Amino acid sequence: MKIYDTMTRYKEEFRTIEPGKVRMYVCGPTVYNLIHIGNARPMIFFDTVRRYLEYKGYEVNFVSNFTDVDDKIIKAANEEGVDASVISERYIVECKKDMAGMNVRPASYNPRATEEIPGMIEMIQKLIDGGHAYVAADGTVYYRVESFPDYGKLSHKNVEENQAGLRTLKVRGEEAKEDPNDFVLWKPKKEGEPYWESPWCEGRPGWHIECSVMSKKYLGETIDIHGGGEDLVFPHHENEIAQSEAVSGKKFVRYWMHNAFLNIDNVKMSKSLGNFKTVRQISEEYDLQVLRFFMLSAHYRSPLNFSREMMDGAKASLDRILTAMEHLRDCLAAAKAEALTGAEEEELAAFDALREKFEAAMDDDFNTADAISVIFEMVKRANITVTEESSKAYITRVKELLDKLLDVLGLLSERKEENLDARVEALIAERQTARKEKNFARADEIRNELTEMGILLEDTKEGVKWKRA
Repeated sequence: MKIYDTMTRYKEEFRTIEPGKVRMYVCGPTVYNLIHIGNARPMIFFDTVRRYLEYKGYEVNFVSNFTDVDDKIIKAANEEGVDASVISERYIVECKKDMAGMNVRPASYNPRATEEIPGMIEMIQKLIDGGHAYVAADGTVYYRVESFPDYGKLSHKNVEENQAGLRTLKVRGEEAKEDPNDFVLWKPKKEGEPYWESPWCEGRPGWHIECSVMSKKYLGETIDIHGGGEDLVFPHHENEIAQSEAVSGKKFVRYWMHNAFLNIDNVKMSKSLGNFKTVRQISEEYDLQVLRFFMLSAHYRSPLNFSREMMDGAKASLDRILTAMEHLRDCLAAAKAEALTGAEEEELAAFDALREKFEAAMDDDFNTADAISVIFEMVKRANITVTEESSKAYITRVKELLDKLLDVLGLLSERKEENLDARVEALIAERQTARKEKNFARADEIRNELTEMGILLEDTKEGVKWKRA
């Protein structure tokens, strides 16, 4: 198996620290709102990596954190007039709901930053004692970047390039830094912010130190795989390396993996552009299995463009697989012959060759796009060779193979029961009101909006009926 390592920029042979065991850390979301589809890509992809490693027989210790103290969380809390913990707890619950909807399995551990403060204080003190950090007059603790000669080895840029444009730091009140490149490990509290006692001041940790501490606690000083979106390469992951290796004196991560960005209709997703989409919004229009299929339909290091057309294509493709699985179940229920025939044994050999092709795709830096292509080859072969006249042994073997490989991709082999969601209900009710008020223009607008969502309406004597396109 080979993995593309962001640091070396090569596909490297995968070798674990401990035989048969994988230590894997993936940066989780900051929980101040519902997760968006940009968050969904690493969640889905790294869940698939974990599934495939387990399929290969590895025992995987998979850790993904929740950042539950942050400026955005505090801002949301102040706007609602509640404690920051109320916001973070609410959106951790909502995040887990969305993850379950995407069939993302729970991590081995989901540490929260606020529960690991003592470990952060301990690591910061070690950095200070080792000359890698210093305390400013107001109690802010900074990491001394020049003390770590390898700084920049992950992002492949020198310090000046990485920090271009940061010469205006004094305007932002950071003149206490020895060097503009230094970054915060601990910051003093502000009015209305949560804080913790420390040797330096009442305050809270910087973002970067959180992951260094949590990965060390749950996985050890050196881990096999560290993952996240490519936007985390610098400064977050670069700073994690500097902190962790300065304290341990050991290599922090063996393989760095980063997924590429997600665009919306060929434009970078942004709240200011109004193209910001949450996973919850997507779930109102599509089964989240469709979102998962869509995310895996491209290689994780390739930029991915989200659009209604692409999602509709993913829905149709996934439907082909689910229809084939229904066909297998129906044939299995109707089959009378028990034992394999000679011809069926030959067909199973062909399926086994396709299984090897699937594994070859996944062994090549987790090429899920090619792996899905192999699934379709299997589906085509199953549709042709499996009938009600086939033996139960043959149908069972084919079905079990497809079930197993679909599970590696986190794709369910049976359709979920579809329910009319709240958004569609509300639009239909609004349309009915508009018609009663003879506001036919608005009624037509709603019908068109529902059509764009893939919902077709039919006005009957019994009321409005609907179906998915």
